Amino acid sequence: MTRAAPSDEARKANRRGAARLAAVQALYQMDIASTPVNEIYAEFESHWIGREVDGSQYLPAEAAFFRGIVSGVLAEQRVLDPMVDRLLVAGWPLKRVEALMRAVLRAGAYELSARGDVPARVVVSEYVDIAHAFLDGDETGMVNAVLDQLARNLRGAEFGKAAG
Repeated sequence: MTRAAPSDEARKANRRGAARLAAVQALYQMDIASTPVNEIYAEFESHWIGREVDGSQYLPAEAAFFRGIVSGVLAEQRVLDPMVDRLLVAGWPLKRVEALMRAVLRAGAYELSARGDVPARVVVSEYVDIAHAFLDGDETGMVNAVLDQLARNLRGAEFGKAAG
C-alpha cells in the first residue's frame, strides 16, 4: 500500500507547528537566560530548526513564521501581558506563572491578536499541544482555558458572536 505525499497545505501546517514550538522555546530561553533576540534567531535557525539535537529531531520550520512570532511577542508584550493577566486566576499574574507556560501564553496571545489569517481554533489547539508536551495536565488546562477565552474575546465572529 502506498501513501500519498503530504499536500502543500499539510507541509505548511507542519512547518508552522514546528515554528510555533521553536518560538516558544526561544521565548523561554530569552526569558530565563536574557539571550538577545539576534542571538536567538542565529542559534535556532542554524542549530535547532530542522536538525537533530541531543537525539531529538526538530522538524523543518517556517523561519519567517518563527521570527514573526518571536518579534511580535517582543514588540507587543506590553499589550499582550495585561490581556493574559485579566484571564488568569486572581492572584496569579503572568509574571508569577512558570517561564515555559508564560512563553506559550504570550506566543498564543500574539497569534490570536495579530494573525487573523490563522483560524483561532488552530492557534489554541497548536499551543495547547505544545503545552501538553512540557507542562502537567492542570497547567495545560489553564493554557487551554486562557487561550480559548482570549480567542473568543478577540475573534468572537469565528465562534458565532461579535468580538468584544
